[in-house]
Amino acid sequence: MRWYWIDRFVEFESGRYAKAVKSVSLSEDHLHDHFPGYPVMPKSLIIEGLAQTGGLLVWEHNRFREKVILAKLPKVRFYSEALPGDTLVYTATMEAIHDAGASVRGTSHRDGVLHAEVEFVFAHLNADYQDKVLFEPMMYRWMLRILRAFDVGHAADGGPLLESAYEAGDDAPDRAAASQSEQGSIQPSRSRSS
Repeated sequence: MRWYWIDRFVEFESGRYAKAVKSVSLSEDHLHDHFPGYPVMPKSLIIEGLAQTGGLLVWEHNRFREKVILAKLPKVRFYSEALPGDTLVYTATMEAIHDAGASVRGTSHRDGVLHAEVEFVFAHLNADYQDKVLFEPMMYRWMLRILRAFDVGHAADGGPLLESAYEAGDDAPDRAAASQSEQGSIQPSRSRSS
């Protein structure tokens, strides 16, 4: 069983930026034990939601060909708690991407107020992991579909983010990825407010 710690994407710009929402609900089992009588969304699960937002951004940029794992959290800072009834807005911004991995900056906002800041380092696994079932590309495309990234997303060229672009034979995403790879890294997109 896989756990999804985001409910849906509300914005998705290939290789640059993603925004997702997570509604904290008292019906979630973990809130009954954390803490009894005072339910609080565990910070580790908030970090996981932000990591899923940023990790899917990295995976999609590489057309699901690179095996992406969370390698490091250089910075984590929380400013408040998330309680049942809150809606968290997760934003992930690609800071840089290269052959070894990617760095992503993530923020969480609650009611328009900064709730958390996290820096992520994602690593690309080497060829030894190419056939591991854990990294089935079809599953990650399916995640983007059910989380509505294809409904709200934009490709690197500004056009719509299309699931069909990841099928064999379409080399348009390959050309965009090759162009960005030649640059060595992705430059941060313009500032956005949440």
